[in-house]
Amino acid sequence: MSNTPGKTNSNTLLLRRQLAELTKRPVEGFSAGLVDDDNLFEWEILIIGEGGFFKARLSFPPEFPLLPPKMKFITPMWHPNIYPDGTVCISILHSPGDDQYGYEDAGERWMPVHSVESILLSVISLLSSDRPNLDSPANVDAAKEVRTDLEGYKKKVRRLVRRSAEESFD
Repeated sequence: MSNTPGKTNSNTLLLRRQLAELTKRPVEGFSAGLVDDDNLFEWEILIIGEGGFFKARLSFPPEFPLLPPKMKFITPMWHPNIYPDGTVCISILHSPGDDQYGYEDAGERWMPVHSVESILLSVISLLSSDRPNLDSPANVDAAKEVRTDLEGYKKKVRRLVRRSAEESFD
């Protein structure tokens, strides 16, 4: 692992075990694999649901599991809790401790007991929820559209979902 100097074996062991577990016992709704076999810290994720196929990257910091990974969709998304660049903004992926803005309890944020599976189940729940969190939106325009034109918002999401399904078969 030349590109990951100073890594302890415990975090790579933990990632390897979680990957093996997901490979051996897949969870309905998503699949996970390495972007590159030589790097356990970059995962490729495919979330299947809502009629679409959504590709994402999960990037783990060297301090994992003390610090959370970052998740970023490659598939274009339109959602109040996903930044326009695809970065997912949910409590479980926020660093441990208290929220300086007061939106989240420490208990909602990252804890080392969380697994890749719990992260992905949270993201699936986020995507399938009819009521996205509008308190501190990552995508202000999407949040505004949810508030002012819910039908227009849903139509745009359905269009992106259809496109994701078509592109996955290209």
